[in-house]
Amino acid sequence: MAVNNSLRSRVLGSPGSWSARRRAQRYTWLTQTFPEFAQMSIIDLGGTVTTWQRAPVRPAHVHIVNLTGKPPADIPDWAEVDRADACALPKQIASRRYDLVYSNSVIEHVGGHDRRARFAETVHALADAHWVQTPYRYFPIEPHWLFPGMQFMPVRARVTIARHWILGHTRRTDVRRATRIVLSTELLDRTQMRHYFPDSHIRTERYAWLPKSLIAIHGAGGEQPHGG
Repeated sequence: MAVNNSLRSRVLGSPGSWSARRRAQRYTWLTQTFPEFAQMSIIDLGGTVTTWQRAPVRPAHVHIVNLTGKPPADIPDWAEVDRADACALPKQIASRRYDLVYSNSVIEHVGGHDRRARFAETVHALADAHWVQTPYRYFPIEPHWLFPGMQFMPVRARVTIARHWILGHTRRTDVRRATRIVLSTELLDRTQMRHYFPDSHIRTERYAWLPKSLIAIHGAGGEQPHGG
């Protein structure tokens, strides 16, 4: 088990991992697109304080809203954290305005078309600018379990992979929990992203020339990223 965790960490979790390098490149695009990012007040739908503590660039203030997990005991002075559903924000959050709405790999987990539409409505309501990233459905490797073509398989096969695949993050869980996690992961394609964000530029992030993820960008103050 320790060997499996170590292998997954090298691919996804460690500072020098492949995933970490891709995130660093994404932060470069983010600051190119929004040159005033370091002075912005943003709301991060589905993020964590830890992610921003590790980020190479950080906004002046970040309001983190997440439905899962417990807020950290010590919250830095540049952050605030609320436990809430981004598809149905409480009035005290929904009534606020920010310079930018940021979300990374969340919209594919909110649960079905209706909730994705409500998530997009939240994004549009909170700020004039947004940066919403999601893995691309037709990239050949499913990004959460790192298993080729898993997103196209029957649910039963996906649950088996989720429970037993060496690089999976839900290994050794019971069938019911694994099924819930599998069913709550629905990768999106370009048509869906254009539907939810019709006035946005849809940036394509590529790996080995293949589309790997999509980023809906609106209200950019700087140049659009190249290559997609």
